[in-house]
Amino acid sequence: MRTMFLGLGMGLMLASVNTWGDEGTLGRMGPKVETQTLTYSVDGEQYTGYLAQDTEKEGKRPLVLVVHEWWGLSDYIRHRTEQLAALGYVAFAVDMYGSGKTATHPDEAGSFSKAVMSDWPGARHNLEMAIDTLKDKQGVDASRMAIIGYCFGGGIALNAALDGMPFKAAVSFHGSPGQVVDTPSHFDGRVIIQNGLDDQMVTQSALESLLNTFESVETDATLIQYPNAMHAFTNPSADAKAKEFGLPLAYNAAADAASWQVMLNVFNKVFAAPLPSAK
Repeated sequence: MRTMFLGLGMGLMLASVNTWGDEGTLGRMGPKVETQTLTYSVDGEQYTGYLAQDTEKEGKRPLVLVVHEWWGLSDYIRHRTEQLAALGYVAFAVDMYGSGKTATHPDEAGSFSKAVMSDWPGARHNLEMAIDTLKDKQGVDASRMAIIGYCFGGGIALNAALDGMPFKAAVSFHGSPGQVVDTPSHFDGRVIIQNGLDDQMVTQSALESLLNTFESVETDATLIQYPNAMHAFTNPSADAKAKEFGLPLAYNAAADAASWQVMLNVFNKVFAAPLPSAK
């Protein structure tokens, strides 16, 4: 168990891909990355995820599941998925609400997210069915998987680790630290919890409790806290949401860049084998 506090210089920059795939269509980003919506079934209900991959890469690549904020599977999450694909991963944004449903108000978002978190077995089954849908697709190496999540999605990623799901890494960005897994298990991978020191929606005591839980099951967990960073620090639309709804949110470009690089460094370690080159 490790806790780190990172100082941030303004020289840090986030490498990004500028074109977002169109919702509901097959899109292309630059010369290589293709995107498409992908429907999968969970107990007879339809869920609409978002798949991005570089089709010019040869061989199998690690699969990264991306779990959305409490707002649902938004353009922001699609963009993160595309960024991962541009780096050579097969990335899939999971739909936790069903039918691609999104929220437009915090009350609605809270209701949607609470329903998911109150049924962890159902949430886990959703992740399992997403993996089952993807594991045999061309280019996917299902033996090398990671899960990342933002806010609500960070909580999903952390609980997936607490439940011992078969990921090599679970990375949370300003995620909810609440435990919904009844009986935590050892996680045979790396857990990275990335939060802002000025996050008013996540308490230090909750983070400490979560770290203690991971330690109790001998899981390698690291907490990284960024100074002057508030909740939703990775999302450029956070300031607009804060103004519209009076929420304690703010984008922080330096923390965004640093936390993304931390994730990539962890992926480089846990996936071991290099990513395949383009054709």
